[in-house]
Amino acid sequence: MPLAPVNRSKFAIFAVVAAAVATLHAGAAQAQPVRAETVASGLQNPWGVAFLPDGRFLVTERPGRLRVIAPDGKVSPPVTGLPEVAAGGQGGLLDVITDADFARNRTIYFCFSEPAAVGNGNSTALARAELSPDATRLDAVRVIFSQKPKVASSSHFGCRIVEGQRDGKPDGTLFLTLGDRYSRMADAQTLDNHLGKVVRVGKDASVPADNPHVGKAGALPEIWSHGHRNLQGATLGPDGALWTHEHGPQGGDEINRPQPGRNYGWPVITYGENYGGGKIGAGITAQAGLEQPLHYWVPSIAPSGMAFLTSERYGPAWKGNLFVGSLKFQYLNRIELAADGKVLREHKLLAELGQRVRDVRQGPDGWLYVLTDSSNGRLVRVALGH
Repeated sequence: MPLAPVNRSKFAIFAVVAAAVATLHAGAAQAQPVRAETVASGLQNPWGVAFLPDGRFLVTERPGRLRVIAPDGKVSPPVTGLPEVAAGGQGGLLDVITDADFARNRTIYFCFSEPAAVGNGNSTALARAELSPDATRLDAVRVIFSQKPKVASSSHFGCRIVEGQRDGKPDGTLFLTLGDRYSRMADAQTLDNHLGKVVRVGKDASVPADNPHVGKAGALPEIWSHGHRNLQGATLGPDGALWTHEHGPQGGDEINRPQPGRNYGWPVITYGENYGGGKIGAGITAQAGLEQPLHYWVPSIAPSGMAFLTSERYGPAWKGNLFVGSLKFQYLNRIELAADGKVLREHKLLAELGQRVRDVRQGPDGWLYVLTDSSNGRLVRVALGH
């Protein structure tokens, strides 16, 4: 028996109506107003924020201080017990995270510019410590990784920390992003140093046996990926994989999903150029064997801080979006992604603050929190409404 003819015009009308409704909903979700609620102010160049189980915040200040901020905004005196910090230029006390089992072990991890024992060199170091029960001091402080070599530079420390996972559970490892120190960019291409690298280490300072360069002659075993410039954003994605972003030289800021053993190209390939103009190296943007970024910005937005939104505090349309701070243009970037990780759309939030956005994190309460980088920096909650 022949099939009954389909009323294509009726289905076409339904399709047009459905598409229009979807567009209206998407537009409303994208346009929903948000405002900055100041949690605390008076912070000097805050750099990283972490969350304590009792609702308080840990915030680093680049000059070398760690603060505890109460929910009512009260800022503590500096926490004691930090190691010596080589504060200056872009260096200082930088990122901080709490251990996944902090409620039991009170362990935190922080990274900082570590001075050389002799001379004026420095490098990025990663330390662990226990926050005292009254949150006034650090105990059992131990440096578990120190970038090699030490370099006489005040630039490009990188320094974001991410706790690694396997099958959705912490696996005892930490990722740390490391800059090329500006004056040593060619070293990002060689494996006998930690400059311009992502490294992966055990929480106990061990080297994970499944790191990609373990046992390879001439390669440092902590290295996870290389060919990076200055990575100041890192987080785990919804896929459980590490995501990072890094500063380009003048244009060419990148989002990457660093895979073990891969080379991300700097300074052989880049979408940026020398400050003041002129090509870097051969001036090419692609080469066989070198990874392309998921996304790049020209001109540079100077990205810092990185977080995926997993809550529905801002409505379902924002869930799964990526959030990145812009230092240069002073806004929070909400990024819609395709299934393959490519950027679909970008939305500028909090531009009315007129402040450099240094860090962004999702809190345990599902809200987004932002640090603004200035001599009177703020911890801000991204709230709904005007």
